[in-house]
Amino acid sequence: MTLEIRQATAEHLPAIRQTILDIHIEVRHRDFGLTGPFYDIDRYDQRLTTYASRPGWTAVIGYDDDEPVGFCFGMPLGTDTKWWTSMSESQPEEFIREDGKRTVALNEIVVRKPWRGNRVAWQLHEAWLSQRHEERVTLLVNPAAGDGAVQAVYEAWGYRKIGEQQPFPDSPVFASMLRPVHRSTT
Repeated sequence: MTLEIRQATAEHLPAIRQTILDIHIEVRHRDFGLTGPFYDIDRYDQRLTTYASRPGWTAVIGYDDDEPVGFCFGMPLGTDTKWWTSMSESQPEEFIREDGKRTVALNEIVVRKPWRGNRVAWQLHEAWLSQRHEERVTLLVNPAAGDGAVQAVYEAWGYRKIGEQQPFPDSPVFASMLRPVHRSTT
């Protein structure tokens, strides 16, 4: 299945916000049964607004005909990032030093159920990364998601677990993963 991929920046957020929120509700609440304050739509919308307010935030939304099927978004880690502060084990200073150009955080990648299993997530991921110029990409994944299957997908995409973190008091403890933005094809 080949999607139409539409790129977006923070200036496009007003036009795509409801699409992202609708997909979030459908997938996180209905499909996965993730409820509670951390997954509440207002909290999610606040996080989306915060992420999109950071310099360099970009998103992609995939469409099958005109039907939105999924999205991913993220932003570079700036010099003032708190990304690494919630790691359960401290990392070397040279590893966590950020300058806004070294590491991009993949904040979300979500695909609606009818389109899962067709490499849609991979297409969204690669389309988003194709526009990135940072050295490495990091993400957080709930290791319990899909009984570990979601983390295994990221590992198949070249990510490696570097530790665990809990960025919010009411969030799950996530596996923190990392890989180069552009992997060599040799």
